[in-house]
Amino acid sequence: MDRPLSAPSTSIPSAKDSSVVQGELPSSPTEQLAKQTALSGDEGGLLSQLKSNPFFTAGFGLAALGTAAAVAQRGLRQGATLVRKRLLVDIEINVHDESYQWFLQWMSRYQSAQLSKSIILPSTTSEKAPGIMASILRRLTPRLHHLSIQTSKVTHPNGAVNTHFSFVPGPGKHILRYNNAFLWVERARETRSMEMRTGTPWETVTLTTLFSQRHVFEELFMEAHKLAMQLQEGKTLVYTAWGLEWKPFGQPRRKRPLDSVVLDHGVKEKIVGDVKEFLQSGKWYFDRGIPYRRGYLLHGPPGSGKSSFIQALAGALDYNISLLNLSTRGLTDDRLDHLLANIPARTIMLLEDVDAAFSDRRVQADAHGYQGANVTFSGLLNALDGVASAEERIVFLTTNHVERLDEALVRPGRVDMAVRLGEATRWQIGQLWERFYSEKDDPDRLGKERFLAKLEQLGLLESLPGHASKLSTAALQGLFLYNKGDTEGAIVTAEGLKA
Repeated sequence: MDRPLSAPSTSIPSAKDSSVVQGELPSSPTEQLAKQTALSGDEGGLLSQLKSNPFFTAGFGLAALGTAAAVAQRGLRQGATLVRKRLLVDIEINVHDESYQWFLQWMSRYQSAQLSKSIILPSTTSEKAPGIMASILRRLTPRLHHLSIQTSKVTHPNGAVNTHFSFVPGPGKHILRYNNAFLWVERARETRSMEMRTGTPWETVTLTTLFSQRHVFEELFMEAHKLAMQLQEGKTLVYTAWGLEWKPFGQPRRKRPLDSVVLDHGVKEKIVGDVKEFLQSGKWYFDRGIPYRRGYLLHGPPGSGKSSFIQALAGALDYNISLLNLSTRGLTDDRLDHLLANIPARTIMLLEDVDAAFSDRRVQADAHGYQGANVTFSGLLNALDGVASAEERIVFLTTNHVERLDEALVRPGRVDMAVRLGEATRWQIGQLWERFYSEKDDPDRLGKERFLAKLEQLGLLESLPGHASKLSTAALQGLFLYNKGDTEGAIVTAEGLKA
C-alpha cells in the first residue's frame, strides 16, 4: 500500500532571523539613531546618546568655536579702544586750516633733514652728540614711502620761467619720530566730499602719539609755524578772492624797498607817516567809539606808481595785500560784504580801478549775455562804511579818472586821504637818475644835468622848477632799464620818449 506523499516542509524564519535579514538593508542616520535608542534600553540616557553621535558633537564644537571667536574679537576691540583712550591722544587738522600746509611742508623738510643727520631749525632736536641711543633711534627712524608733489612756477621780469618741485607726505599712513617720540600720521582724502567751486577733495591729517608725550604737538606746530614764517620772510603775499575765501595768489613776492618808488617830494613820507600813525592809534579810536579803519585814494595817470607804492608800503609795514577786482563776474554785494569783513590779518585791502566798475550805471549785456558787474554802487558804499564793515582795516583805492567817482564814495569816513600821483616832476626825474646812474655818472653830476637839458629841449620838461613834465615815472624807468649803466645811451635815446 502506497504511502501518502507528504508536502515539502517550509521553514519559517524566526524573529531573530528576520532582524538579520532586515539589518542587511541600507538605512539612514536618523533610522540608525532611533534603532540604537530602542535597542539600548537601559544602556544610557539621551545625553549619552547625543555625546556618542559624531554628527552632533562636530556641529556643537563648530558652533562653540564660532561663539568663542566672536566674543574674543569683540573683547579685543573693546580692549583696544580702552587702551587707545587711556594711553593715546590724537589731533586732527583739516584742509581749510592754515596750519595744514605748514605741517606738510615741515614734515617733508624735517624728515629729509633727520635722515641726512642735519637740522632745519635750532629747536628741532635735543641731541647734542650722536651717542649710541641716538644712533639706534636714527636707524629706527622710518622713511616716507608715499609722497605727493607740489609744483610752483616763478616768472622773472625777463620772461624766464623757473619751475620748482617740492614733495610733501601723500595720502596714507606715515610714522614720524620727533624729539624721541614716535607719531602716527594719517593723511586721509575723502573722494566723495569735494568743494563745489574748486573740486578740491576734503582732506584731514591726524597725528597720534602716547598720552604721556602729548606735549610734542605744541612744540611741533610752533616749529612748523616758524618754518613757514622763515619761508615768507622778506616777501609779500598777495591774496585774491576764491568764492567766499581769500587764497594766496602765486608765490610770495620779494618785498620791494620803499626807496625804489620815487614819488614827488614829501608825498611818500606823508602817506607812510599817516598809515603808521593810524596803526599806533587803535586805543584812541576805541576810546572815542570811532570805527578803527582808514581809507586812502590814489589817483592819477597810468604809470605814476600807484600800485608800486602800495606794494612797497606793504613790504615796509610787513603786511600782505588782498587784491579784489570789482568787475569780477559773479561778485555780488553779499559776497563783497563777506570778503571785506574777513580780510586776512595784517593785510592791506586794495581795490584797483574803482571807476571802471561803475563807469556806466546802466545794465548792458555783451555778446555773451553778461550784464556788467554784479556789485552795485550802494553795495560798495555799505561794504566800505556800513554797519557790518570790519574794524582794523586799511583800504587803498586806485583810479586813473577821479572825476568819474561819485562824491559819496570819496567822502571822509570812506576815503580819509586822497593823493594825486601825477606826471614826473624835475625832482622825481633827478631822483630816478640817481638810483640808476649814481655810480656811473661823474662826480659833478653833469650827466644828470645834460639829461634834464635834453628833456627841456624836447619840450617834455618845463625849465621852471616845481612844474611837472609830460612823462610818467614808468616811461622814465623803462628808458633807464633799456640803458642799464649807459648814461650816454640814456641821453641819446631820450628822443624816444617824445613819441
